[in-house]
Amino acid sequence: MEIRNSYITLNNLHYYAYHGVAAQENRIGNEYTVNLRLKVDIRRAAETDEVEHTVNYAEVHEVVKSEMAVPSRLLEHVCARISKALLQHFPMIEEIEISLSKRNPPMGADIETAGVTMVCSR
Repeated sequence: MEIRNSYITLNNLHYYAYHGVAAQENRIGNEYTVNLRLKVDIRRAAETDEVEHTVNYAEVHEVVKSEMAVPSRLLEHVCARISKALLQHFPMIEEIEISLSKRNPPMGADIETAGVTMVCSR
């Protein structure tokens, strides 16, 4: 069997944080959802069944949680910070696709979420 591409995904991570341009967003906060797709060569982990041969998604969550706790004005900035931190902490990650959504943003529209998606690589 040949594994050509492999990804670790973390879907619908929920955080309460204080990101936004409006002053009220920085005071009251909001609910956010993060989705990650991490390109990682998992061939060795598939053979050995050992977590040290892959990226531990519980540790990924801790990095994301830490970055989400730092208030920022723009979701673009938060995504960039999270991506940079993940690339620094996990040398096995080749590429990151990250989506960050804010629930019911204060923009006077009937909208469930607004967000950004970015793809970063080494």
